[in-house]
Amino acid sequence: MTRLGYQIPNFTLPGIAEADVFANVIDQAKAAEAAGFDRVFVMDHFYQLPGLGAPHEPMFECYTLLSALAQHTSSVRLSSLVTGNTYRHPSLLAKTITALDHVSGGRATLGIGAGWFELEHDALGFEFGTFTDRFEKLEEALQIILPMLKGEPVTLDGKHYQVADAVNSPAPVSDIPIMIGGSGEKKTLRMVAQYANESNLAGATIEEIPRKLDALAGHCERLGRDCSEIKVTSLQMVLVAPTMEEAEADLKALGAAKGWPDEIVAMAKAILVFGDPDTVGERLQAVMDTGIDGLTINLPANGHNTERISLLGEIGRNVTA
Repeated sequence: MTRLGYQIPNFTLPGIAEADVFANVIDQAKAAEAAGFDRVFVMDHFYQLPGLGAPHEPMFECYTLLSALAQHTSSVRLSSLVTGNTYRHPSLLAKTITALDHVSGGRATLGIGAGWFELEHDALGFEFGTFTDRFEKLEEALQIILPMLKGEPVTLDGKHYQVADAVNSPAPVSDIPIMIGGSGEKKTLRMVAQYANESNLAGATIEEIPRKLDALAGHCERLGRDCSEIKVTSLQMVLVAPTMEEAEADLKALGAAKGWPDEIVAMAKAILVFGDPDTVGERLQAVMDTGIDGLTINLPANGHNTERISLLGEIGRNVTA
């Protein structure tokens, strides 16, 4: 499971040309591994997300990037946070995650969710559908992917997907964990209880997390699942630096690189877990105290400075110990 994960969500890096971004991403993954993070995540998107930047900003395809990072790391598990189910047929996704497992020596995790970024779908030609459509698709996809990852042929004549004796060979090297992202209490957490090893409560506030944990426990009880088998994590967006002054400077540098006006910089500061190590540590400890099992943390403003990753790793190890 993820006790302490590091996500790389941003590829607009102050002072770094686009042609050099991938080299920095390698440095970030290696720094995260050295700092004690147990998983490295990237987003499965093709456009940058609202709140992090504009749609035209750089974004790498997720599984190509993860497979490349596998060649530059040796121990961290590798995953999307999370795969948009709407972007790939489930049989293709099963083959893709299996290939990642092989090229990484058994370090793949399948993080998956229903998909939500409508602009990205419309612009690039992916079918978006209704909220109900996307969750029906996710459930059918899991019914295809899970047997394929176990080396079992699967046939499904579903509403959205059809496969006939679908075979996945070679089988994965490892028993690939399944993590479902999202915090919807009726649909998402029920699917976590039914299909997953892990839950990432993406989007849930610290005040909401206890209620989400109760909802998950309720689904487990109804399905006869031991809730302790499911490990729950939370994604936290952080900007940490050795001093408050350095944190302010890092945020201003990001704002300049993205062309943000002062009011957007101020808004970003309010959204982030922001500050020096003591301040950030207290905030992250409060998240852990809600009863979750681990944290996934990103540094969207200053992760390109690998010293900040080392600092974050020290904080993260303390609060998740």
